[in-house]
Amino acid sequence: MTTGPGGVWPLVHAERAALAADLADLTEAEWATPSLCAGLSVREVLAHLTSSASLNGVRWLAGVIRCRFDFDRQVAMRLAEELGATGAETHARFRRVVTSTTKPPLPVLALLGETIVHGEDIRRPLGLRRAYPIGTLTRVAEYYQGSDLVVAAKRRIAGLRLVADDGPFATGSGPLVSGPTLALVMTTTGRSAYCDELDGDGVEILRERRDMR
Repeated sequence: MTTGPGGVWPLVHAERAALAADLADLTEAEWATPSLCAGLSVREVLAHLTSSASLNGVRWLAGVIRCRFDFDRQVAMRLAEELGATGAETHARFRRVVTSTTKPPLPVLALLGETIVHGEDIRRPLGLRRAYPIGTLTRVAEYYQGSDLVVAAKRRIAGLRLVADDGPFATGSGPLVSGPTLALVMTTTGRSAYCDELDGDGVEILRERRDMR
C-alpha cells in the first residue's frame, strides 16, 4: 500500500472516534481498570492518547529538555496534564482531539499504530471488541514490521515469518507465526496476551521477546 500521510489522517481520526464511542458510558470503577500497559489504568492510557494528539514538535522538544531527556518522564508528565479530575473529563478531553492533526515528531503511521495498540490496551481489559477495517490493520502491521521507532517492533520479529490469516499481511522468514492481523500487530508491539490467538513454531519465540526494548 502507498497511502501518503494525507490518506492516513482519516484513518487515525476514524479510530479515535470509534474508541471515544466505545468508552462513552464507562463508570468511574471501569475507568480505573488496569490496562495492558503495566502500571496504567485505562483512563491513564486514554490521557496519553490525548497528549499525543495535543503535542507538536516544539512542545515535545521543550518537554524533553525540561525532563532532561528522560523520555519516560516526559510521557508521564504529559499524561498527567491531560488526565483531568474524573473519567468523564478524561473522555471529554479525548473527544476534543479526535480530529486533531497535531503530533510529536513522528510519522503519521506511528500515530495510527499508537491509536490502535493503545485502543486495544484499553478495550481488551474492559471486554470490548472492535471490528477493525483490515486495510487499516494491514497498514499498521506493515509499518511496525519495518520500524523500531518508539517500540522495538522490527527487532522483536527478526528471524520470524509472520502471516495473517484474515488479510494480505506477510513478512519475514523463519519459524512461522500466523493468525489474525490484529494479534500480529499486538504481539509485534509486545502484548504477549495476544499470542494465544496465534499459531506456529515461532509463537513461543515471540512470547519470550515480550519485554524487548
